[in-house]
Amino acid sequence: MGTLYLTFSGEYLVGVSFKKPIRVSFKKTSAPESFLKELKDYFQGVNSSFSQKIKFLDATEFDEKVWNSLKEIPFGETRTYKWIARQIGNPKAVRAVGRALSRNPMPIVIPCHRVIESNGSIGGFSEGVDIKVRLLEMEYYSKTK
Repeated sequence: MGTLYLTFSGEYLVGVSFKKPIRVSFKKTSAPESFLKELKDYFQGVNSSFSQKIKFLDATEFDEKVWNSLKEIPFGETRTYKWIARQIGNPKAVRAVGRALSRNPMPIVIPCHRVIESNGSIGGFSEGVDIKVRLLEMEYYSKTK
């Protein structure tokens, strides 16, 4: 998959990116070993959830509802933007759900890659559709072992 850039604020994970963060105000430190093990296990198909404490630094109440609903999508499965909109009690907010997903600061940990379009097409992904496809394939094949 490449390098993952993890951003922490104290003990809280606040960002995950496949691209080097633009912010230079953060100092470089090591991520907690327990979280690194969970990530390693995830990529080996062993772990399907994360216990790392997270914090949303720049999110609307709507964004947080959308992002928190993603935790309900099981490892190796997908749901639609429409499903998410219904989960948060706003069934007509399908486009707004897509915008919130594009702002997800913690892909993989908050699994926005598991959301696809109602017609079965892959949809978008802030880190690139090719990475989304690889994550979905990795989860699917890990689950079916």
